[in-house]
Amino acid sequence: MRKLLFLGDIVGAPGRAAVLREIPRLRAESGLEWVVVNGENAAGGNGITRALATELAAAGADVITLGDHTWDQRGFDHEIAATPAVCRPANMPAQCPGAPFRIATGTGGSRLLVFTVLGRQFMRQHVACPFETADRLLRDLAGQYDAALVEIHAETTSEKIALGWFLDGRAAAVVGTHTHVATADARVLPRGTAHQTDAGMCGAHEGVIGRDTTAVIAAFLDGMPRRFDIATGDVRLNGLLVTVGDDGLATAAERFERAVSAGI
Repeated sequence: MRKLLFLGDIVGAPGRAAVLREIPRLRAESGLEWVVVNGENAAGGNGITRALATELAAAGADVITLGDHTWDQRGFDHEIAATPAVCRPANMPAQCPGAPFRIATGTGGSRLLVFTVLGRQFMRQHVACPFETADRLLRDLAGQYDAALVEIHAETTSEKIALGWFLDGRAAAVVGTHTHVATADARVLPRGTAHQTDAGMCGAHEGVIGRDTTAVIAAFLDGMPRRFDIATGDVRLNGLLVTVGDDGLATAAERFERAVSAGI
């Protein structure tokens, strides 16, 4: 049995500090084979930089996934190809820079295929069908991996749940991200795929999806544009912890949460 930990969207400096501090501890405590994190909001809440990705990889993140904020940091399109561990969403146009997937070799030598697909419901990006993309990658890369983690970065719960059922029995886990709010439905589907509709976020929960409450509430009241600073209180890690069997499928799945406010 092997342990896989997926951590939801890292939001700003509080989320980064918590993840950087806790990954080595979690590896030691739980004997994790693989750690995968979504880093698309790591740089001030919008995008990621090569320097930050390098820090996360050095701390023990085997793969760093991204989402609809992939290109928010200026110049990252020129850095992504040389950035360790990072993969951009696989259903972006083929001409986009960066790796569409990663295969991470775990501490025990097992190979984990990781990729993200962007949802198409209420999302602004021009992307290929997430279902067809996931199906193609799992099929085309067969034999090159021992287990697979598929992330769907999407707005609607229905699209994220549907992908889980679509891939049941073909991936160790299908996990949703993007809303920053952890759902309470972590489970193993009938054919052996762990699923959670949204893994939540790594960041300050004393706010509005990682942002300071004052500006967000003001924007809802008057509709005026303003800067949304990163919140700082009640920092927690959210994610999904999966036990993977020798057949590459899940035997257990549980929602992961750890409060790490002290010292952050």
